[in-house]
Amino acid sequence: MAEVIRMPKMSDTMEEGVIAEWHKKVGDTVKSGDILADVETDKATMELESYEEGTLLYIGIEKGASVPVNGIIAVVGKEGEDYKSLLEGGAAAEKAPEKAPEKEAAQPETKVADATPAVKKAAVNVNAAIIRMPKMSDTMEEGVLVSWQKKVGDKVKSGDILAEVETDKATMELEAYDEGTLLYQGVEPGASVPVDGIIAVIGEEGADYKALLEGGSSEPAAAEPTPAKQETAAPVAASVAGEQVVSGDRLKASPLAKKLAEEKGIDIQQVTGSGENGRIVKRDVDSFVPSEKAAAPQAPAAKAAAPAPAPAGGYEDLPVSQMRKTIARRLSESLFTAPHFYVTMEINMDKAMALRPQLNEASSAKISFNDMVIKAAALALKKHPEVNSAWLGDKIRRYHYVNIGVAVAVEEGLLVPVVRDADLKGLAAISGEVKTLAGKAKDKKLQPSEWEGNTFSISNLGMFGVDEFTAIINPPDSCILAVGGIKKVAAFKEDGTVYPVNIMKVTLSADHRVVDGALAATFLQTLKGLLENPFSMLI
Repeated sequence: MAEVIRMPKMSDTMEEGVIAEWHKKVGDTVKSGDILADVETDKATMELESYEEGTLLYIGIEKGASVPVNGIIAVVGKEGEDYKSLLEGGAAAEKAPEKAPEKEAAQPETKVADATPAVKKAAVNVNAAIIRMPKMSDTMEEGVLVSWQKKVGDKVKSGDILAEVETDKATMELEAYDEGTLLYQGVEPGASVPVDGIIAVIGEEGADYKALLEGGSSEPAAAEPTPAKQETAAPVAASVAGEQVVSGDRLKASPLAKKLAEEKGIDIQQVTGSGENGRIVKRDVDSFVPSEKAAAPQAPAAKAAAPAPAPAGGYEDLPVSQMRKTIARRLSESLFTAPHFYVTMEINMDKAMALRPQLNEASSAKISFNDMVIKAAALALKKHPEVNSAWLGDKIRRYHYVNIGVAVAVEEGLLVPVVRDADLKGLAAISGEVKTLAGKAKDKKLQPSEWEGNTFSISNLGMFGVDEFTAIINPPDSCILAVGGIKKVAAFKEDGTVYPVNIMKVTLSADHRVVDGALAATFLQTLKGLLENPFSMLI
């Protein structure tokens, strides 16, 4: 069944988005996770991922055109499928041909003609709007509803906070962009919802929102097979409940649910969906218990195999947070997709160590060595713009600005807030901004505009006593700089005299599709020159 792709709310202040670039054209095959388009929001240009699979049947927005949040962008479905009824509001009408034979199978054409306008009218006349889980970051697949700020029956104005939502990056406020009465809450606090899943309904007080939920979907409920079969096969309905999520040849399940089922070795065909129109979502896989009938064929093998010994000392299974899931997915994709190579260089930090106390005497903000590294990297990127680039499949994007992502360790994992236009800022400004962003990251108060748009990243473990390490590239960057601690070592003059020197090792991880070895080396040479002569960064 065809699915309508709508403009998601990519930030808490977004009202509309501009299609900056289409990455697919009509007729192309689309898989879950494919990038459909680049969307320019009020905060950044972000990638719009597809969470449906099939063929791109329709593109409703030309490149450069703006689309309001929740406006129709495209349609994905089976090749040759008629999608026009979806665009005309006839999603609910597609149910009518299935229900028409119930009373009078001898006159299917008459019943279809009569039923279609009736269902359309019911869906159109409901003065209410469905609120869906927005895509609040470019990596978000689902969100956890932390708390409701409104209850059913409350009046809602545009801009009011409906709920707090935990994403893979931060806990954010979900604003309403419709006005009316909160008629329905479809998610309990603590529950996870896939992107574009139904959260609530807002509309005119007393409006029949149930008709909207039942008839306003772009997919008919798949749990309505041929009526004749239902009457004769009622006793076995429970045993085949898992089949209700199959629509035609396509399984209705979220990409996350499919992936989780595969990891757990669960046959997703046996799972009963609790999502919209019987869609299988993450919680269905988490709570799935195989039936005795399904487990029976495996019983002989279980008897033949020796029972596994209980692990000594026991163990604890911890739930995986949204942040940790995203770190696992994105960094795995980066490491196994981008051909990494590594270049390490030693930097003499004697002059930087001598300069820092002088700078801190004159500066309102305490300047760290990491601030110096950020500034030096930004200036080196301006000199070597080829490094300040990203691989986009069919093209390399070279940025004309320098936004440095700074890795910050938080309780649940890692966040990378962004220092924008770092090459244009002084050390004091960089220091103050990094401290503010790091504080927000640890408090989970970062906004999308503060973690999006990096063109290069830096990860520093020197404060933990680490001499050197290699980092995984943070997509879509082509490079990341791993910074070790400053260590005093022995050096030798030409006459053999030994003297102490403070050395810091840095390792550049580079994507070989964008950056070659010689370019990586010359970039590090420029960085080394700036840090070994830090006064040059102040001119």
